[in-house]
Amino acid sequence: MEFEFVGEAISWRGPAPFVFIPVPTALSAEIKAVSAMVTYGWGVIPVKVRIGEATFTTSLFPKGDVYLVPVKAIIQKSQNLAVGDSVNVFLEIEVSMPS
Repeated sequence: MEFEFVGEAISWRGPAPFVFIPVPTALSAEIKAVSAMVTYGWGVIPVKVRIGEATFTTSLFPKGDVYLVPVKAIIQKSQNLAVGDSVNVFLEIEVSMPS
C-alpha cells in the first residue's frame, strides 16, 4: 500500500528527538483496516517513508483516530524540517495477504 499526503509537523511528548507528522484521518482509517496484517505489536506499523530527498524506515504510532509518522532528528536536519512546517509525505506499507 502506498499513500501520499501533506501534513503539518507537530511536537508531541513521544520519544525524543522526534517531531511527528499526523496521517490524515481518512488515510489513517485505511491503514487501520489492514493493521492486523502489518503490525508487529502494540499497534505500531512498520513503514518506508520519503520526505523530500530523504527515504527512511520507521513505524507509525497510533494516537487517537490517527497515526503519527515519527521523523528522526537527522531527517529533520537534512530536510530543513521544523515544527509547524507543511510536509509532503510518501508512505509505503508492505501488506502480507493471507494465503
